Amino acid sequence: MAAGVEDPDPGHGLNGRFGKNTKISNVWIEHTNVGAWVGRDYSDTPAYWNPADGLQFSGMRIRDTYADGINFANGSRNSTVFNSSLRTTGDDSLAVWASTFVKDQSVDIGHDNHFTNNTVQLPWRANGIAVYGGYGNVIENNLVSDTMNYPGIMLATDHSPIAFSGTTTIANNGLYRCGGVFWNEQQKFGAITLFAPQSDIVGVTIRDTDISDSTYDGIQFKSGGAAYPNVAITNVRIDKSNNGAGILAQGSARGSATLTNVTITNSAAGNLVKDPGSQFVFNGTPN
Repeated sequence: MAAGVEDPDPGHGLNGRFGKNTKISNVWIEHTNVGAWVGRDYSDTPAYWNPADGLQFSGMRIRDTYADGINFANGSRNSTVFNSSLRTTGDDSLAVWASTFVKDQSVDIGHDNHFTNNTVQLPWRANGIAVYGGYGNVIENNLVSDTMNYPGIMLATDHSPIAFSGTTTIANNGLYRCGGVFWNEQQKFGAITLFAPQSDIVGVTIRDTDISDSTYDGIQFKSGGAAYPNVAITNVRIDKSNNGAGILAQGSARGSATLTNVTITNSAAGNLVKDPGSQFVFNGTPN
């Protein structure tokens, strides 16, 4: 680093905008704040700002971080993490955050990013994999297990992201022993959780996925204020939701989900459950 230039995030393993079509492979990162933070806030560093586009991480091995494993933030697009292993991260192991700290919110949206063929284990805070806003993002062919207190996979509009639009796909994943409690045990999370406190989460497909041995619900639509319209849940098997439902809509959850070839077994609180007051609509019933 040049004299007189200060790294704004010295605790990150890898950090920056990364340019276009960059490939990073076979890097082992341990005991950092964040493994790899992709992006810079435009308002803080406009001279250095430019979103990642076509960035590829492969063969990454990230362990024992204080915060995220890899976060695609600040308008990251068309980027991928694949064939990588993340264990004991202190925040989301993998995340897309379509943050508002960008040059042009109408254009610089986190979109068409892929998390594919990864193994995520034992995040000790927050989610295995998360998407906050944007469009065209895909979580596919991942194995997520043993989350400490949050979902294995979460779609959410907290952290004030640019709203969800288009499609978001969760496909061909295996989730084992996911979910938990947080915030002084005031919130219980499902293995897959949708949480919309600020704007609707639209265009969601959950398909071809196994959810097993969840701490609470297999799939959870959390109370939040906004809605979950037209969620498609197809070819999903949920077994052994130990302290919850197979699929739960909480009391103020709004929206709808269409179930096609969904199998639910051994759920402590029932297979398909709506809490009192919920306006959520389930179309179809589990096998």
